[in-house]
Formats: sequence, C-alpha cells, structure tokens
Amino acid sequence: MSNLNLESIAAEYKKDMDKVTKRIVLCAGTGCVANGALKLYAELDKEIKAAGLDTIVGLDFEDACSSKTNIMLSESGCQGFCQMGPLVTILPENILYTQVKLDDIKEIVEKSLVGDEIIERLTYTDNATGKSCKGVGEINFYTQQTRRILDNCGSIDAKDIREYIAKGGYLGLFKALKDMSPEDVIDEMLESGLRGRGGGGFPTGLKWKFTLPEKSEKKYVICNGDEGDPGAFMDRSVMEGNPHAVIEGMMIAGKAIGADEGYIYVRVEYPLAVERLEIAIKAAEDMGILGDNVFGTGFNFKLHVMEGAGAFVCGEETALIASIEGERGMPRPKPPFPAQKGLWGKPTVINNVETLAAVPMILKDGGKEYKKLGTESSPGTKTFALTGNVANTGLIEVPFGTTLRKIVEDIGGGVIDDYGNNVGTDFKAVQIGGPSGGCLTQDMLDLELDFDSLKTVGAMVGSGGLVVMNQQTCMISIAKFFMEFTQIESCGKCTPCREGTKQLLNMLTKVTEGKATQEDLVLMDSLATTVQKASLCGLGKTAPNPVKSTLKYFRDEYDAHVNDKKCPAKECSELSKPFIIADKCIGCTLCARVCPVDCISGKVKEKHVIDDDACINCKACIDKCKFDAIV
Repeated sequence: MSNLNLESIAAEYKKDMDKVTKRIVLCAGTGCVANGALKLYAELDKEIKAAGLDTIVGLDFEDACSSKTNIMLSESGCQGFCQMGPLVTILPENILYTQVKLDDIKEIVEKSLVGDEIIERLTYTDNATGKSCKGVGEINFYTQQTRRILDNCGSIDAKDIREYIAKGGYLGLFKALKDMSPEDVIDEMLESGLRGRGGGGFPTGLKWKFTLPEKSEKKYVICNGDEGDPGAFMDRSVMEGNPHAVIEGMMIAGKAIGADEGYIYVRVEYPLAVERLEIAIKAAEDMGILGDNVFGTGFNFKLHVMEGAGAFVCGEETALIASIEGERGMPRPKPPFPAQKGLWGKPTVINNVETLAAVPMILKDGGKEYKKLGTESSPGTKTFALTGNVANTGLIEVPFGTTLRKIVEDIGGGVIDDYGNNVGTDFKAVQIGGPSGGCLTQDMLDLELDFDSLKTVGAMVGSGGLVVMNQQTCMISIAKFFMEFTQIESCGKCTPCREGTKQLLNMLTKVTEGKATQEDLVLMDSLATTVQKASLCGLGKTAPNPVKSTLKYFRDEYDAHVNDKKCPAKECSELSKPFIIADKCIGCTLCARVCPVDCISGKVKEKHVIDDDACINCKACIDKCKFDAIV
C-alpha cells in the first residue's frame, strides 16, 4: 500500500460522506451504553425510517442516494461529558442533546431531522448563567479544553478505519516506515519531549532509545491498558473511541526498536474496549496496514489483545509481563529493565494507552509542533477523569501547565455540596493521581499542573484521576479509602508493602474511630516513609502518598479526631453527632420526643436543631426519623 492509496481511501470516504445530508452521532462509550445508548440507537433507526427518510446505518453507504435526504446514524466513543449522557449530536448543525431518553427520540426525529428546530429542553443549561447551549461550541466544559487525544474519541466511528484514515490516520506510520530510520523516529520522539502518561513521566523517546541497541532476534511492544485506579477511565475511553491511534502508535514503536510483535494488555472489566480493539485490528489486517510487508517496506507487525486478570498491581510493567507469560502478576526486581530483558526474556518497550495514542500525531506533524502546547519540561496535553464534588464531571483534556483553578471552576463548573447543589460550596482539596497520588489544597488552586510542579508539593500526575472534594469531606476517610484499596491490591511479594499498608490502614481506622493518640500519628508518618523507601515496586512506593499528604496539609483534622474526638466534616460515624438536614426536616417533632437528653429544639412544622454540646450521640433520633432528615 502506498501513500496514494491512503489518500484515495480518504477521498473515497469523503465522497461517500457527500451523500450524507445529516449525521447523528450517538455517544457509545461505556458510560452512555450503561445508560441505554444502544436502545436509543435502535429507536433512532426505527423512527428515522418511520419518518420516510433514507438511513445510512453505521458503515453501509450502498443504498445511499445523493438526490435524497440521507441520514447517517453512527456511534462514537466517549464524548467526555459523562454525567450528561446519553449524548446525541446532530451534524452539520452541531446540536448537542443531553440526557436523552427513549421517549425523546420521536420528537428529535420530527423536529431536528425532518425539520430544523432545536429542542431546548434537551440542550445543556449552563450552571452559572442559566443559558441554554446549542452545542459544544457554547459549553465551557468543552471550550476550555484542548482536545487532541480525545478529539477523535467523541467524533469518529471507532469501527470505521476509513474515517480514521480520512482524518489523517496512519500517515505518521507511513512516514516512519517510508522515510525514516529507527534512529530518526527516536530522535523525533526525543524532540517532542513526550513523557509517559501512565504515571511515571519517563521520556518516551529515551525508553525507545535504550531498547533499540539491544541485540535480539525478537523484540516486543506492549501497550499497558490495565487502568486500575478507582475512578480512572481515560485509557478505556481512548481504546473504545480511537483504537486505531493505539495500533498506529504501537507499530511506530515497533519500527523504532526493531520489534515485529505487540500485545495490548486490557483489564478484564473493559469488554467494550476489547471488542473495538479486535474490530480495529481485523480492519487494519484486512486493509494490509497491519501484518506483513506493511506499505511495501518489508516491515512486519503482528498484534494481540490480552485481557488482564483484574489485579491493580499488573499495571506495574514487570508484573504485567509476568501476567502475559501466564505467571501470577507480581513485580520483579529491576535491573534488568524490560528494555534489556522483558517479555519472555526479550527486549521490550512498554507504554500506556495515552502515550501511544500521542505518537501518530508527533510523527505526522513533527516533534516541534507537539511541543507548542504544555510546559518546557512537560510538553503536550494530559487527559484527566474529573469526578467528585464538582458540577461537571467527565473526561477532560488540557495542556500541561493548566491551573487547578481553571479545571475546577471553568471546566468543572465549580464545587457543589454533597446533595448536588451548585451553591458555591468551598473547595477543600483535590486528590490527584488516585491511590498513588496526593492532595492539592486551596493554596494550590493556581498551581500549574505538570510532572515536576506536582512533585514539589508531594503529589504526582499518576494516571490522571482528579477527585474534587468540598468542605464536607473528611480527609482522613479519603486517605483510609485509598489505603484500603492499595492494601487489598498489594501482591504480597515484599514485606514493606504487604505488612506496611495493612498497619497504615489499621492506624487510619483508629483515627476515624477516635481511638488514636498523637504517638500513633508520629508512628504512622514514620511507617509511611519506610514503606515508600523499602517497597519493591511502584505500588508500594507510592501507596503511602495519600497518608503523607493529608498528614502534611490537613494536620488540624487529624488533631481534631485524636484530641477532640470529633470529625469536623461529620463523616466518621463513630465521631459524628447527628445532624438535621434543613431541606428535609418537616418539623414533625418525633426526634425531639425520643431524645433522652432533650438536646433537640424546634417548633412543630419548623426545622429542628441539635445542640452538639449536649448531644450524647445515641443516634435514637436517626432511627426515629421517617424522612431521612437526620444523618
């Protein structure tokens, strides 16, 4: 296959698209699918046909007639605005409908396809202004981002290789195979400054450079899709929505190091990602882009998809290698590094999904162009999973150097309370990087996020989880949650991680139950340092980060739990006295009547109040309330 063939495939696709009058793109990422997107797809197909319109479903252009109205119905990967799904986009008008239900489909077809009317009740309403937004060009959640890796995820049909090619896909691979030596490819990667997006931030080009000179008749490329952090779904969305970018990136890596075989290691909980990767691989093989003698250059590359066993530790590269080899996923001491002795003892490059998805654009446009975004030490963009107490949750992408304030306030729409009300609740912290990360506080809202700046405050980019917390959040409970996760996920191979995380969890539990002393806090800090220094792999070395950062930045909360036996956020049940929710209390007086110390006051049909100082925390009022107004 030649460059002319790639161009002709793109031209053929664009010629087919000229037959399309309107296109409906339905978000079919995992989140929207779970909310019934596939049922919406079937209903759209039915209603479009019932309206007498010609339908192009998926990739079938055969029956399309350019003289009639042709409605193309297609699926995309995750469009990012997850909490507002299912999402339906109508092109070329760029209308975005949110939280679409089956009952809305007939109206959408009649008003927005047969006619040109916008259904305002289905458009997004801006939290701050109350303005109805027609499409993504008017929604801050989208306009404040810079979507490069995620651009195709929410727009193209992941199952259509021609659409990927029409948007410049596989041109980077063609350039690498036709015009560049392995050293040239590596130099371009070094020029770009791309650093690994899996959490470590190691320069990608340097990793490839270390692997190239290794003498071996066999080398491998591995894509690490074992995304295990709680709340993280960036890699999943890329694999579901833009699988060809991952394939292309792996093939370019193969050219750079002299590998002819690769494995995409995907966690077993991602069946949709596995399905779309396998479809993409077959399409690339059928077209001659993947396999033997690619582009007539003599370059061969074979690709496999392997489902992981579901263990968090398999995200560590040596544990991942052991899992592919059929062994229990447990880390191995380094050196030797995978670049020297990896899969089945052969030189191996391992990069995560987001890293590999960035490679094609670097080869196509050049490393210098890629460096125009980001910071000097952290070029490019980073995807984050934005969750927690924030108005707009979902999948976002911003250049490195973006401030935390912009992410939380402009993209996220501001902090909300625990009941979903956007009342300007005070920001308390962000947990960044999942169980391996740390907390960012109010004082860090204007911190420019990149690999190096985060290290200075005891945090890390990690895989890209961002959990926003308001003042109602107990930071000790947050540290306990992540420690519980890492303790369960510890493989048990090394004593510092196996036993250290268990003891740290026990100490945090003592704090939340009001049984800890100041001596316990000193011991906990010391033990956390020991676990960091002595653990074998990255899981153990970073597991204490949430403990260390909360002890450093929220010591007053620890002191309140230890000295005053109180949880300021009223989240730790053993230390939290009952609280009456004003909006739910109807003034029935049942709680006041059962209180043994008469600490609840209030008139009939008016909100009641509990006197914290007098309350003995018997919780009789909670049991008696019929309206869930007391927590």
